[in-house]
Amino acid sequence: MSTAAEAFRSPQAVVPQGERGATRIADRVVAKIASQAAREALGAPPPDGSPPHATVSVHPRPGHSANQVAHVRVHVELGYPGDIGAHCRAVRRHVAERVGTLVGMHVPEVAVHVERLHLSPAHGADQGRIR
Repeated sequence: MSTAAEAFRSPQAVVPQGERGATRIADRVVAKIASQAAREALGAPPPDGSPPHATVSVHPRPGHSANQVAHVRVHVELGYPGDIGAHCRAVRRHVAERVGTLVGMHVPEVAVHVERLHLSPAHGADQGRIR
C-alpha cells in the first residue's frame, strides 16, 4: 500500500459526520424570510394595502467557498403621509439583519420598491383636493 493511500485512510483525513455535505437554501425560502422581516419592520399594512413581498437572487460569494450572497428586492405599500425614507431604511436594515442571521447569507443590499401609497383615514379621498 502506498503512503498516499495510507494517509487518505488515516483518522485525520476523516471529516466528522456533522460537517459532511452541503446545504442549499432555495431563493424562494430566502424571499419568504425577507418578506416576513419587512412585515416586522413596517407593522400592519395600510387599509386596503397588500403585505410586503420579496424576490431574491442567491449567488456564491466570490472568494468564500461556503458563503453565499443574497440580493434582495422588497416591494412594499406604505401609508401616506408618512416618512417614506425612514420606512425604507428600517426595511433595509431589518431584512439584511434577519436574512443574515437566519440563513447565514451576506446581504450587500436590499432594494426597496414602494409600489403604492395609501391615504391614511384622516387624509381620505372624501376630503377632496387641498390647494
